[in-house]
Amino acid sequence: MEYVGTALAEMTMPQISPLNGEPIERADAERLAGVLKALADPARLRLLSLIQSAPEGEACVCDLTAPLGLSQPTVSHHLRILTEAGLLQREKRGVWAYYSLVPSAIATIADLLTPPRKRATKKAR
Repeated sequence: MEYVGTALAEMTMPQISPLNGEPIERADAERLAGVLKALADPARLRLLSLIQSAPEGEACVCDLTAPLGLSQPTVSHHLRILTEAGLLQREKRGVWAYYSLVPSAIATIADLLTPPRKRATKKAR
C-alpha cells in the first residue's frame, strides 16, 4: 500500500495561528494560504464531503465523477490538489487509487482559524 498526502499537520501547517495575536511569519502565511486555496473551490469542498460521508470513509475516482457531474480527468485533478495540500491521503490498490480525509489536517486548519478565546471555550465544554 502506498500512502500519499499525509504530511500536512507535521510539515506544511504553520505553528502560529494568524489569529493568535502575534504576527504570522511570511512562510507560514504562504503555506496556510496554499491549503486554504486548495479548499476554496466548490468541487473540492464537495469532494471532501463525498469522501467523508462514503460508507468506508474512502472513495475511488470512479465513485466521485457521477455525483459531481465532472469528467474523470477533472475529478482526478481536484483530488491531486487536495492530496498535495495534505487534506487527503491516497492509497493505491492495483490500478485503482482510493482517497480518504486526513483528520488531523482538517483539525489543524480549524484550530489555526479559531481565535484562542473561542478555542478555550470549545475545549472546556
